[in-house]
Amino acid sequence: RYRYNNNCSAWKMNYLDGQEVKVGDKVQLWNGCYGVVVCSMDTNEYTAAYPKEEWGYLKLGVMIKTDKAGLIHYIEADEDLQLLERAK
Repeated sequence: RYRYNNNCSAWKMNYLDGQEVKVGDKVQLWNGCYGVVVCSMDTNEYTAAYPKEEWGYLKLGVMIKTDKAGLIHYIEADEDLQLLERAK
């Protein structure tokens, strides 16, 4: 579930509905498991708690901090990943 951005310089992960996954988004990963996107290697965006210096080596995808499974690195969105609330 990736799309090439308009300037053809990078891939960006999207939810199944086509919306781009963004840092700060509140998501449901599967039934009963919720989380927040804490960094996006795709867009080079990181939070203070999850800095590029520690996570940038992953190169692709997003990192989601979950309430039940800890940190999960997604390199591709799956059918269960749902946006609950857009980052503000």
